[in-house]
Amino acid sequence: MKKLKERWNVTSNWQLTVIFIVFSLTGSSAAKFAGPLTKLVGINQDMGWFIYWPIRILIIFPIYQVLLVFMGWLFGEFEFFWNFEKKMLRRTGLGFLIKE
Repeated sequence: MKKLKERWNVTSNWQLTVIFIVFSLTGSSAAKFAGPLTKLVGINQDMGWFIYWPIRILIIFPIYQVLLVFMGWLFGEFEFFWNFEKKMLRRTGLGFLIKE
């Protein structure tokens, strides 16, 4: 835990706990929202896993990015998650979407 706190520049165990809670809630929420959205665009499991799952993952990705910052804001960790989001987008090659 000490290395993670240093890497993320986190000062307390409570802050680290809040960050873990936000990550878990965001992941679960994004996965939950993806189901209705895939149905809305007409994608279902009858199409085969090789079509359904890649599309579902592509749908989950932007939902997750937005929810991560929003949930971070709700839990008082906006700055941490905004910096985390910018780093993640740069690493995925989508850094051009961020204005500094």
